[in-house]
Amino acid sequence: MTTVIEAASPHTMNTYGRLPIALSHGQGCRVWDVNGKSYLDALAGIAVNTLGHNHPKLVPALQDQVAKLIHSCNYYHVPHAETLAAKLVELSSMTNVFFCSTGLEANEAALKLARKFGHDKGIERPEIVVYEKAFHGRSIATLSATGNEKVQKGFGPLVEGFIRVPLNDIAALKKATEGNPNVVAVFFETIQGEGGVNPMRAEYLRQIRQLCDERDWLLMIDEVQCGMGRTGKWFAHQWAGIVPDVMPLAKGLGSGVPVGAVVAGPRAAHIFQPGNHGTTFGGNPLAMRAGVETIRIMEEDGLIANAAAVGAQLRALLDARLGKVSGVREIRGQGLMLGIELDRPCAALTLRAAQAGLLISVTADSVIRLVPPLIMTSTEAQEVVDILAPLVCEFLAEGNPAP
Repeated sequence: MTTVIEAASPHTMNTYGRLPIALSHGQGCRVWDVNGKSYLDALAGIAVNTLGHNHPKLVPALQDQVAKLIHSCNYYHVPHAETLAAKLVELSSMTNVFFCSTGLEANEAALKLARKFGHDKGIERPEIVVYEKAFHGRSIATLSATGNEKVQKGFGPLVEGFIRVPLNDIAALKKATEGNPNVVAVFFETIQGEGGVNPMRAEYLRQIRQLCDERDWLLMIDEVQCGMGRTGKWFAHQWAGIVPDVMPLAKGLGSGVPVGAVVAGPRAAHIFQPGNHGTTFGGNPLAMRAGVETIRIMEEDGLIANAAAVGAQLRALLDARLGKVSGVREIRGQGLMLGIELDRPCAALTLRAAQAGLLISVTADSVIRLVPPLIMTSTEAQEVVDILAPLVCEFLAEGNPAP
């Protein structure tokens, strides 16, 4: 019997343009819907399911934790929080961690850190440099830091205190902040996700690090989507050989269990004191166990190297099949975070790919985004391209007008 999936639920708020698909279960890089149809998952819940689905090492650990303790409040110490914090400090070369539940919360905490950093220096109206096409969340503050007028529309007045600059242009950054004593931080994604898989160049990252050091600004790098091994290093900024002062994390850190973190270096680690910030669910035992086990499994199974190798193969296959196709503007990204920019809006490809058994997303209207689980194999990478490339060519051949 086929289950009919309604286009919209009469009881949930109409906030998502959902596909007519309801997923039932998964195994590895594959998921099945309630009708039994199989899909190759190249989206991973938008870069969340680091270990894929039903991982044989993760599931028993989470079952064990659920049977012991799911939640306790932050009046008490959580042993796995200490373990996870120590591991993140080790991997990042930073010093201290605050745990929350989502990327939005982590970014919000980073913004609060920057403002208090400024106030502690006697700056009454701190300002933070942010970027065109950025996406940091949908709370009022993170929405204000976001560089997308479409998602901001209808929610004004936005929060003040942001200076927006273009990507990869150190001269523009210097010009926008020249003579301004209120600047306290620079905040960006190493590779923009929702903005269209737009990478910051390594040389530019090093230039910003130097500028922040010279001017006593916090360097705050949003690694929510591009971090946790996705690019072939633990954190995408590590390709540039730099260390930030503040680093929000989330998404892949818990392999599907909601968990966020703000990792801080010496310049920012002690800005917050008791009473300055908090959260009910952040650092709960289940989320902390998920983070500890995710990193343990990533190390045991060599998933950082796998992301680099399979990501390079996927990129090469995409270049070979689509790189010279008229209508394909650029294929970019790193590791298992890749974007294929077309010369026209292509949201229709999300449904077409799903009908062909492949889960993808389209972001920034015209960029196909691939962020599969880090366990993806070479064979599965080939399958992604075998399904996707003909769909893209067919879509472009239809003559949909370029903007």
